[in-house]
Amino acid sequence: MVFKLKMVKKAVLGIFSITVLLFSACDNEPKEKEAVTSNPESTVLTKPRVKAPSFNEDSAYFYTKVQVEFGPRIPDSKAHAKTADWFQKQFKSFGANVTLQIGSGQTFDGKQYGIKNIIASYNDSAKDRILLCAHWDTRPFADKDSVNKNNAIDGANDGASGAAVLLEIARILKENPPNIGIDIILFDLEDYGRGEIKGFDGNDDSWCLGSRYWAQNMHKPGYNARFGILLDMVGGFNPSFPKEGYSLYYANGIVEKVWTAAKNLGYGSIFKESTSSTITDDHYYVNKTAGIPCIDILNYDENLRDFNAHHHKHSDNLKNIDKRTLGIVGQVVLDVIYNE
Repeated sequence: MVFKLKMVKKAVLGIFSITVLLFSACDNEPKEKEAVTSNPESTVLTKPRVKAPSFNEDSAYFYTKVQVEFGPRIPDSKAHAKTADWFQKQFKSFGANVTLQIGSGQTFDGKQYGIKNIIASYNDSAKDRILLCAHWDTRPFADKDSVNKNNAIDGANDGASGAAVLLEIARILKENPPNIGIDIILFDLEDYGRGEIKGFDGNDDSWCLGSRYWAQNMHKPGYNARFGILLDMVGGFNPSFPKEGYSLYYANGIVEKVWTAAKNLGYGSIFKESTSSTITDDHYYVNKTAGIPCIDILNYDENLRDFNAHHHKHSDNLKNIDKRTLGIVGQVVLDVIYNE
């Protein structure tokens, strides 16, 4: 999935920093439930964390490869249709209740495209639920490249990586049913934003058409989730996942939950304590429109001051996918799921 050059709004960073400080006193409390006896001098017992199943990075890499081999997943293309069918079959084979949400959206250049949001649900009867999401479409232009700017890219990292991690999590959920309900949503038409395409007016709202459609038209009436986690560009080499601005604003407690899990697993150098500016990604509409606190695990290179060196370029291909990164992100998400 190509992460659109989601426009950065630096002016609110100071507000978010203050927000983090205000909430840190309660959000940094131990996440485990505590049991205290009626004796005030008794010892506080902390529930030990559950060891989550192991995430298979080779499997996630294979799922990334399959998507890329279908070709660019541009909405309404043959590659897009074949990939959608493949996802549905895979989720069904992993025991999910699968829903295909059909809609449409108009892009910044005035074109109308079909939307296929793919939803895979586990433990449907559970009231308490977690939402996991990624986008699965491909950017139809290489607007940040120096050659073939008008040609679609592979989108191995920006699109395929997050969807692949969630597909491997789905396989694990079948083998290790969780105590909580899980809904995996692959959002469509995320990466057709204006970006650096010249000659068009536009803003952040030109992105994320699939998640906007879902947030306005829930796949189930009154749907809600305890929280959500969005994965975007989670397969590159030398990853860096700072705390994203909108995530801190809308769901600071969930950020701390996930980053604490990463630190406990030994990935504190990757899930960084630094913050990035606000980035318009699918989680923005999950938060703002659907009202579900949702965070974004998103690669952002603070040295480049960009998402990564291959963002919206033809070099976003399998050669620049690191299966270890897929494994790290997948294991962190599993740790969070199985400790809810």
